[in-house]
Amino acid sequence: MKTLIVLNESPYGSERTYNGLRLAGSLAKQENSELKVFLIGDAVAGAHNGQKVPQGYYNVQVMLGAITRRGVAVGTCGTCMDARGIRDEDLVEGAQRSTMDELTTWTVWADKVIAF
Repeated sequence: MKTLIVLNESPYGSERTYNGLRLAGSLAKQENSELKVFLIGDAVAGAHNGQKVPQGYYNVQVMLGAITRRGVAVGTCGTCMDARGIRDEDLVEGAQRSTMDELTTWTVWADKVIAF
């Protein structure tokens, strides 16, 4: 099954991005499952490299790294990055600047689209 997860929320303002990445991590482990993750709006901050969180608190950068190491494509809305002053070189390894056209292509590709 081909799944697209779209994350919209700030990585640390609510638990939506956290829960979306938890689901992505679980899906990435499934056989016969293809997965893509797209960060848009405030969620693009989750792909910013160098995140420091309090000890014992989840780290979205680490969670993204876990899924990209499993071959999951992570797209980050370029317009949203620009609005927040995030440069391409600021992105965590495995995440890439993306576009609305790519999100459209991924949406058509997917059997299921889940938005958080």
